Amino acid sequence: MKYRISTLILGTALALATNGGALAQDKTVKVGVLTDNSGLYSDLGGAGSTLAAQMAIEDSGMAAKGWKIDLISADHQNKPDIATTIARQWIDVEKVDVLMDVLNSGVALAVNNVVKEKNSVMINSGAASSDLTNAQCTPNTVHWTYDTYMLAHSTGAALVKAGGDTWYFLTADYAFGAALERDTTAVVLASGGKVIGGVKHPLNSSDFSSFLLQAQASKAKIIGMANAGGDTTNTIKQAAEFGIVAGGQKLAGLLLFISDVHSLGLNVAQGLNLSSTFYWDMNDQTRAFSKRFSDRMKTKAMPTMVQAGVYSGLLHYFKALEALGSNPHDGAKEVAKMKELPTDDALFGKGSIQPNGRALHPAYLFEVKKPSESKGPWDYYKLIGTTPGDQAFRPLSESACPLLKK
Repeated sequence: MKYRISTLILGTALALATNGGALAQDKTVKVGVLTDNSGLYSDLGGAGSTLAAQMAIEDSGMAAKGWKIDLISADHQNKPDIATTIARQWIDVEKVDVLMDVLNSGVALAVNNVVKEKNSVMINSGAASSDLTNAQCTPNTVHWTYDTYMLAHSTGAALVKAGGDTWYFLTADYAFGAALERDTTAVVLASGGKVIGGVKHPLNSSDFSSFLLQAQASKAKIIGMANAGGDTTNTIKQAAEFGIVAGGQKLAGLLLFISDVHSLGLNVAQGLNLSSTFYWDMNDQTRAFSKRFSDRMKTKAMPTMVQAGVYSGLLHYFKALEALGSNPHDGAKEVAKMKELPTDDALFGKGSIQPNGRALHPAYLFEVKKPSESKGPWDYYKLIGTTPGDQAFRPLSESACPLLKK
């Protein structure tokens, strides 16, 4: 269920103070990657998220500065009860300091409460629900990579402006799907569009035929897929079988990953619009990281934005610990220091973390290339537009985060 990786330790992990041998510095850190290692989101996070965390540990240079860092990983199986049990075990017994990735919004919202209760740290890269930094924000959680507010405002608004003014939602029936449909509906209505219906489907469905027939019968211009991973790829494949796009309706991949496009192939995925905060082929720095990542992955896959977010978020956490001078094992204090420091790394560039825990960085709107436009493996996207970080995510003036009321 879980495995353990230890970094090479260079230098002394603990420095002894002169006053009676008391511990003056604690330079030990334990990182736990809580992810989906076996289910429909395993390509988005899974082993790739654990590798990204290991690469962050190596690239941070912390070991050479006398820090001892251990890394463990576990599969939450997309079940909140299993995830919270693991989180409690990790924090209470394994002494894990920071939980990374935490794919699946239902899982993340449950673990969010445990982390607050235990005064630990969660740097969420995998879950999408904007509630993590809105109504359910805590002093212990940072939401790094993307969220439903950003996805709705980037992809949703662009499609309405392009003429897709009637929508029908096909929504995963759990916290993530509900949040994405809610946030996208708000954008559609604010942009002058209409939502004429929707249907919910169970998580990890294999047969979307009845849901797609309802969407087809609605005659909505846009079928908004408020799902992710294997659910999204199955929806798109089966929609092609029904001739939905050929019939004039457009599929909106509200959360689509490069791993999904790879699974679908360009013949099926071409023309889809999607939003992301990371793409491996953006610049020399993203290409260099992604090549190192791909070389170490058994599948030779390029990193998803979830995996890139694990790497970047953990690097920033280490910077905060360095600024503190040692590990206080006080989650709220560590997150407060993360918020004080500007973010700056090779994958997401310069940014900041809002008081509600939302990390700000640019969001990009991409279109999937035609097969004839692709120059090689994983060359899948062309850039359509960029939204600056301070515009891509929910402004604090609209936030219901209780931390802002203090």
